Amino acid sequence: MATATIFDDLKADHDRHRELLAAIADAKGDKKTRADLFEKLRIDVSGHAAAEEQSLYATMMMDPEMQDDARHSVSEHKEVDDMLTELYGLDVDSPEWSAKFDKMRTRYDHHITEEEEEMFPEAADHLSDADEARLAKIFEERKPAEAEKAAETDPTEKEEKE
Repeated sequence: MATATIFDDLKADHDRHRELLAAIADAKGDKKTRADLFEKLRIDVSGHAAAEEQSLYATMMMDPEMQDDARHSVSEHKEVDDMLTELYGLDVDSPEWSAKFDKMRTRYDHHITEEEEEMFPEAADHLSDADEARLAKIFEERKPAEAEKAAETDPTEKEEKE
């Protein structure tokens, strides 16, 4: 069996996030299902982003040729996190929530597509197979802890502290 790489892990998460986004959109009119799916997405995206920053992006930041891409992606993580926080405080059945969800979905889909098509191939050119496996291990270790932290956090309270 081949060793998982950081890119395999990240792509698997992206695929799951795309499925959740579609399921949330399809759950219009079913408030409980939509709210539950959104919370699952919020927690998973939060854990994913933090673990990605601690593994892949931390490594990319140390390479001058990859720093700009890493900074760009981290800024997009913050943008999506802010959008998720805003959605968290709204009624999932409201037209305002639906409009903001559609905007966040478009933004997040742009981000993950850009990562997969542009950033990951460029980063792969700079990383050895051993680096990719090592980063996958860090990601796999950090993501559950970061997701647990997100599950225990009310994002609207985090926003008030900042």
